Amino acid sequence: MKAKTVMNKIIIVGGLSACLLLGGCGAGQAADATSAESTVTTQESTAAQAESAEAIAGTTEAAATETAQSEAQLPDGVYTAEFSTDSSMFHVSEACDGKGTLTVKDGVMTIHISLGSKKILNLYPGLAEDAAKEGAVLLEPTTDTVTYSDGMTEEVYGFDVPVPAIGEEFDLALIGTKGKWYDHKVVVSDPVTEDSEGGVAPFDLSTVEDGSYTIELTMEGGSGRASIQSPTQITVADGAATATLEWSSPNYDYMLVNGEKYLPVNTEGNSVFEVPVEALDAPLTMIGDTVAMSTPHEVEYTVTFHSETLESAESGK
Repeated sequence: MKAKTVMNKIIIVGGLSACLLLGGCGAGQAADATSAESTVTTQESTAAQAESAEAIAGTTEAAATETAQSEAQLPDGVYTAEFSTDSSMFHVSEACDGKGTLTVKDGVMTIHISLGSKKILNLYPGLAEDAAKEGAVLLEPTTDTVTYSDGMTEEVYGFDVPVPAIGEEFDLALIGTKGKWYDHKVVVSDPVTEDSEGGVAPFDLSTVEDGSYTIELTMEGGSGRASIQSPTQITVADGAATATLEWSSPNYDYMLVNGEKYLPVNTEGNSVFEVPVEALDAPLTMIGDTVAMSTPHEVEYTVTFHSETLESAESGK
């Protein structure tokens, strides 16, 4: 009887122990499940926060880019701008003080640069590997005449370079006399007009209707013995102007404007030339070659056409 009672106690105790063990395992599994669920929730929350932060950053970056692009827009006109490159072997002429002439028309920007020599034969707005491909549209050189501070002049190559944005690097490949294309990065920055230096902003010729006009001009340079008749005639067609300049002397055999040579349009009397006019109310550099001396001599002049005196030649105003 005692043996049976003892056996029953052992069975009861064993059963209780088993229950306790099973209960402990169930609690542990529940705790593990709760912990795993909490970890997943935390990870999902962190991922959502990361996505939100990334979206905000993207929006901010896009807004900043849009603002920068908006600020880079310039009104139509003619500016002087800095032209910087990544190489001391590729730069504008020292006579140009690191600057070029930036023209903005219908929102499209182009800068004319005069280089230091004629060793660079072509430019390409992009990468060298694309410039070397068949069908690539290359930038062809112009022949520019630059004037140094000591009065000496030199013929160099110039280029009209498309400008995608102000103050931002862009690719501009070049090829020289060795026949190999090279990659370069350039930046056009700090565009200024005459009014930013206390003068008068260049007049937008695109606002003038096609026709013939008279306009007064002033000139500086030379010895002062020769002059250009004022007022003079100016013709406007499709936003481009051409002036008929008559000198007070018959001894000018050619003129240089933006590196282009212009010959007289007459054979008798005082020398008369038809030359392009880039802008009004802005000083334009023109070179006249005179044969009045024992040897021909190029003389640099600064000519300014004054828009307030522009009058229609046809109406006789």
